[in-house]
Amino acid sequence: MFACGALSSACEYVKLIFMEELRKNQILTVTIDGWGSEAQGVCHVDGRAIFVPGAIPGEEWDIKLLKVGSSTIYAKGEKLLRSSPARVEPDCPCAGKCGGCDTRHMRYEEELRFKLDRVNAALQHIGKQSVQATEILGSSETAHYRNKAIFAVAQVDGQAAYGFYRERSHDLIPIDRCLLQSELSCRCAAAVVDFLRAEGLSAYDEASGKGTVRHVFCRQARQTGDAVLCISSASGFGAKTAALTEFLRSRCPELTGIVLNINKSRGNTVLSGDFYTPWGEPMLHDRLCGLEFSIAPQAFFQINPPQAERLYEKAAQYAAAGKDDLVFDLYCGAGTISLRMARDAGRVIGAEIVPEAVENARENAARNGVGNAEFLCGDAGEAAKALASRGLKPRVVVVDPPRKGMSEEAVAAVASMEPERVVYVSCNPATLARDILRFQGLGYTLRAVTAVDMFPRTCHVETVVLMSRKDT
Repeated sequence: MFACGALSSACEYVKLIFMEELRKNQILTVTIDGWGSEAQGVCHVDGRAIFVPGAIPGEEWDIKLLKVGSSTIYAKGEKLLRSSPARVEPDCPCAGKCGGCDTRHMRYEEELRFKLDRVNAALQHIGKQSVQATEILGSSETAHYRNKAIFAVAQVDGQAAYGFYRERSHDLIPIDRCLLQSELSCRCAAAVVDFLRAEGLSAYDEASGKGTVRHVFCRQARQTGDAVLCISSASGFGAKTAALTEFLRSRCPELTGIVLNINKSRGNTVLSGDFYTPWGEPMLHDRLCGLEFSIAPQAFFQINPPQAERLYEKAAQYAAAGKDDLVFDLYCGAGTISLRMARDAGRVIGAEIVPEAVENARENAARNGVGNAEFLCGDAGEAAKALASRGLKPRVVVVDPPRKGMSEEAVAAVASMEPERVVYVSCNPATLARDILRFQGLGYTLRAVTAVDMFPRTCHVETVVLMSRKDT
């Protein structure tokens, strides 16, 4: 018999033996038995997870270990021994290189299964929840569905090029087309790069801080003819601005506005600093949920409008707001969810920390004749205090935070308002699950979950959940 200390030491010794058996560059034959959060296949050896990009559950692979950690291991597939019926040949030469598409090697039905599993795995393992999503709303369009494209621009082989960064790097993968973006977006980026080459201008270099263009940002309306091109530049074009404008209009006659963003910040922030409009209208006008919206380059607007409408209808269903109810919409952006909720509620108050987005939201309310919606500029805590000082108590709170989710302070601020229902719209299952657990600690229970595929052919998935007070 081992004493407690001896038994513990023996277990640690056995664990070390197993850890030493798995080493970098080792070749293993494995069967993929699950998914990773970024659409990698996962297998398990001696109880340890091994992540294999490009593999699909059910497949048998020879893999090579690349990085062996104490709890997780990363590998690459060396040889596919048994293929999944869900596997297809990627239809893009940049698949697996540019960091954009994660699921182009599988059928769309398999992609939806992965995304539903990703949401439920996060809810169970991170959020400690038993309630699961039973459906995912798939997209009718899986190609060229994005109404917004952001291309990085850099020097490649001595000349300017546009494309996307290789995953987890700032190495540019040049492209000439993208199956996720619109044809116009790619043409705009190509025109900007052609102008740089013709004028002997260099793209921006992060290391030195020298050069001109950093990013090309194109947004195209689905319901109107609007298309706005925003060029993020470190220094602008000076006397060549007029020539640039003329060149872009000739190459991309569909454009209704050209915006220059002078972004002098270090790092990879796309839009920062001052904005100028050398030609046309800087605002994009589009329709969503039967409402008209004017969107500034800095304002958030969903990139897949048909799916956004389905998402917002589900959020409105969960909110179940009545004509006597006050709805508080946090992270309201340009007011898309707020104005949809105003159709059912007695009153809606939206809050957003970006001043330009708040101004957009106010203009959008006026444009649509919505008189029961108002908008505040501030974070969650400030907005909660503003409502409390006016003696207002929302029955429903809707939140749609960025990928990092809500801060603990924001969760506490929402809970302090004591709404009956909280509707949480999320683009990150992990931070959603974390925040659900935080709400649970403040008296809220998860009631319902629906996944929505807003981003076909990528690993990203949108989720909308309903939480309610435990005493209601």
